[in-house]
Parts: sequence; C-alpha cells; structure tokens
Amino acid sequence: MYQARPTALAESVAALMPRARSELAELVSYRSVADPRQFPVGECEKAARWVADALRAEGFGDVALLDTPDGTQSVYGRLAGPEGAPTVLLYAHYDVQPPLDEGAWLSPPFQLTERDGRWYGRGAADCKGGILMHLTALRALRENGGVPVSVKVIAEGSEEQATGGLERYAEAHPELLTADAIVIGDTGNFRVGLPTVTATLRGMTMVEVSVETLEANLHSGQFGGAAPDALAALIRILDSLRDESGATTVNGLQEQEAWNGLQYDEDAFRSDAKVLDGVGLIGTGTIADRLWARPAVTVLGIDCPPVVGATPSVHASARALVSLRVPPGLDAAEAQKALTAHMEAAAPWGARVEVTPRGQGQPFRADTSSPAYEAMGDALQTAYDGAEMQVAGQGGSIPLCNTLASLYPQAEILLIGLSEPDAQIHAANESVSPQELERLSLAEALFLVNYARGKAKAA
Repeated sequence: MYQARPTALAESVAALMPRARSELAELVSYRSVADPRQFPVGECEKAARWVADALRAEGFGDVALLDTPDGTQSVYGRLAGPEGAPTVLLYAHYDVQPPLDEGAWLSPPFQLTERDGRWYGRGAADCKGGILMHLTALRALRENGGVPVSVKVIAEGSEEQATGGLERYAEAHPELLTADAIVIGDTGNFRVGLPTVTATLRGMTMVEVSVETLEANLHSGQFGGAAPDALAALIRILDSLRDESGATTVNGLQEQEAWNGLQYDEDAFRSDAKVLDGVGLIGTGTIADRLWARPAVTVLGIDCPPVVGATPSVHASARALVSLRVPPGLDAAEAQKALTAHMEAAAPWGARVEVTPRGQGQPFRADTSSPAYEAMGDALQTAYDGAEMQVAGQGGSIPLCNTLASLYPQAEILLIGLSEPDAQIHAANESVSPQELERLSLAEALFLVNYARGKAKAA
C-alpha cells in the first residue's frame, strides 16, 4: 500500500512552489476570456494548449481538446493508477472574467505580479490557480512513490460565461468523466488559513431585458415630459426587483430561507467586501442567509449613452443584463420564468419589453457526510497545522456540479479552492495567496492518499 509520509509530501510541495509561480505567470498571461466580442478566440486556444501540454508532460494519456457545443474547448486527460484503485476527477477552468476597468488595476491584469505577499493577475485564484493546485499535488505524489489513484482532469473553457458547453458535452459522452470522487477546485476557504469545504452553491440565471418606447430618440426639450423614455422605463423595471431594504423581490420566488451552519460576521463581511464607511448593507436576515440561502439579483450592465458625449434626448430604447443567483431548493429554470414574468409585468406606460435568456445553471448541495469528506477533513487538518475543516456555502455558481451529480449519482463531490475573500475574484486586482496554494496543493495530495487507503480498506 502507498506509504508516502505527510512531511515528505509537504517538503515536495514547498520545493515545487517556484515552478508553480512561473507556470501560473505563463498561464495568466493568456487573456482567456471566452467571449470573442472582447478578446480573440486565440487567447483561449493558447491557454487550452498550455493545459494539454502540461498534462502530457505529467504522463497523462488520452489528452484531448474537446470541442464543446458552445464553441469553446475543454481539456481532458487521464492518468492510470494502480490496478483496482479508485478514480478521482479533478476539475478547474482556464477561462477568466474580463479585467473590467484596467485602469483600476495596480499592475497589468494579465501579468502575474507579486505584491504584499500575494500574486496578482486575472485568473490567479479563479481558476488558473486551481489548475496549478492540481498539477502541484500530482507532482508531489510522483516524487514520493506515485499517484495512488487513477486521475482524470477536466479543465473547462467557458465556465465564466455560463454557456453550458461542458455540461452538454458531458451529457452526450457520459462515460468520459465517470469517477468515484470528484474534486471541484473552484471555490475557496472562508478566509485565509481556515480550511473550508463548500456544501452549497447558488445556481444562476442570466437574462437580457430590452425596452422600446419610440421609433427614434427625441429632443428632450421639444418632447420631454410627455414622450415615454425607454431608459426611465428600464430603471423602473430594475428598481422593482428590490424592496426598501435592498432585498431581492421577484414575484413568485421565496426569499426567506435561513442558513444553518458557519456564520459570517457582519464586520468581517464589510471588510471583505470593502463597503464604504456609512453605507449600509442590503437585505434582511444574517449575512449567511443573504449570501448562501436566498436569491440575489444583480444588474450586470446597462446599454445607454455615456455621460461624456450624451445629447439632450428622450431615449427610444435601452437594455440591461440581469443576473439572478438561485439558492439550493429553487429550480433555475423556474426562477428564470419568474424573473421574466416579473420584469414584463413591471414595465410602465405600456413599454415594449423583451426578455432573452443568456445563461443558466442549477444550484448544488453536496453530501458532506460521505467518506470522501472524512478523507478531505483529515488532509486539510494536516495541511493546515491542526485546524479543523469548516463547512460553508458559496454564493457563486458552478453549473457543471449538478450535471456531474446527475450523471454520476454515486460519485462523492468535494469543493475546495483558492478563492477566499482577499482574492477579490471577478474584481480588479484579483490575487492568490501563495501560502493557500501551497497548503491546498498539499491537502489535495494527502486527500488522494487518504481516499485510496479508505477505498482499499473498504474493499
């Protein structure tokens, strides 16, 4: 039976960290935003090839660039383990969010930069760092007797766009990702140094709402006051999605569920979210209720004239992109229907409203009582110097989780990762803690050892 010592694995992981930083810098340099309207498709292709080459270098076979139905590529590879060993699927994604306002970054977003003990760059934590976490764990195991399980790796190419390409590909090829356990490397610790697994994920539905009131813009002096303004109508519609407290109010959705588990201190949340002094939080209930147990609407973008260059006009049309986070217990498709009906009903003055779906993913709830979580708990406790594993929710969405749970109901699905609050994922100045990368790489290596032993004993 595999006998690698935790101290030897820890030493190997520590020695591998300079390589992890160098490779993460290379991977971050690819502007792999899976939206051809913003960045060339070739940037994603380069990132996909990088992941494929890295898997081949580690001895993976069957390495392939999978052309998924949404027009992107996911990277797959398989590493055979000892005969009779269980199979573990490791997931991460190489596509990233756009950098937003590049002027708000203190260093170039696609150039990994070390500052104040952290590594800054788009995708450093979400989720290119997750790819390096998997690679570092496997390399440490290879230096200490070998990988004790069969491993499959899948690196998605469009997770941030929620276009569902990998989900549909997996449904069409259900044999590809079969595994006894699945480690989703795309969440994060509750905070730096506190080992945390994620028990729930909110799903998401995303829609585009367009409003039209006039055949063309009109002079606001000549027609303003009687002509219906499409931008004003859109603002009314969007405002109807929140009550006076700021809580989400979509007709037909229940928003009073409570979170039973690890709680989020309000002062800590204000600090993590960088809320300005004197500005209140929105919603009701505990912070954990609002983040992990209840729906939350966000206006992601509005198409309207910018302030600079605006003309004195009554607007004929306007549109917005709206996201609704959906907690476990709600169906994302039904939530989308409710959101659409709500916005159509909220249109003032008979304005013409069209709501177009732009993406959807179901919420997810893990079984944290499974043997794999016991193996992960022991691994995290060792990697984090005796700190006990915590179980928390996650407000974000990983649509693939429900697809995997449906395809492989016997598989144990675990969620860990590098996106703790200081990482500021999806915002300017995203970063990863190298200490977290080191400890979670070690934890994953230890988990694979623990899981293989547990399966062997059970057999």
